[in-house]
Amino acid sequence: MSGEPADEEVCDSCVTCGDVAVAVRVVGLLPDGLARADTGAGTEEISVALVTARVGDTVLVHAGEAIAVLGRDDR
Repeated sequence: MSGEPADEEVCDSCVTCGDVAVAVRVVGLLPDGLARADTGAGTEEISVALVTARVGDTVLVHAGEAIAVLGRDDR
């Protein structure tokens, strides 16, 4: 046993599941607090349950979860 995660736990295919947060653009809202996001390398499904995101917003995503909406002026 090497201490490495099992193969099914490793995700090399999605940008938003990495160890760092990345900025992506919301391109569609889905049911159950989910959204489609443009990562620049394609689209991925992310959770927006913790933020109030709208289509067109740029959100900061860590581990598939949007943790902040960036640059939106709601005034």
